[in-house]
Amino acid sequence: MRQTDPARSPLLLLDTHVLVWLVLGERMLRTQAREAIHEASRQDRILVSAITAWEIGVLASKKRIDLHRDAMEWVRGVLSFAGVSLVPLEPEIAVASTCLPWEMHADPADRILVATARHLGATLVTADRALLEFARQGHFKGMDASA
Repeated sequence: MRQTDPARSPLLLLDTHVLVWLVLGERMLRTQAREAIHEASRQDRILVSAITAWEIGVLASKKRIDLHRDAMEWVRGVLSFAGVSLVPLEPEIAVASTCLPWEMHADPADRILVATARHLGATLVTADRALLEFARQGHFKGMDASA
């Protein structure tokens, strides 16, 4: 895990829906979360998991989101934003996602996001109630993104 400097913003790992809300300017994002994301971006502390690129592609191909352009182009654009870093799906994260130390639903993307947050000591910014409950139980750090 990375050491944190108390003067720096925490590392923030954005859940897929949070990234989409942020980029598309939707008002579903809580003001507190939006401000934390903007501050973290100024300090190069925003993380996007490789699984998020996969989820974006799936959602766009099923017409569940309208990105107004090609999904790969959209993902590349997001990853070029100042302060945003891609977290690759490292073997440690992939394996950890299969054996989390508590009972969790089987969604592989959620499991990978949680394993990534735990591996990096990052705060997962999400509006997913189930994930936020696991964070409240102390399994990882979470931030409620919903307005």
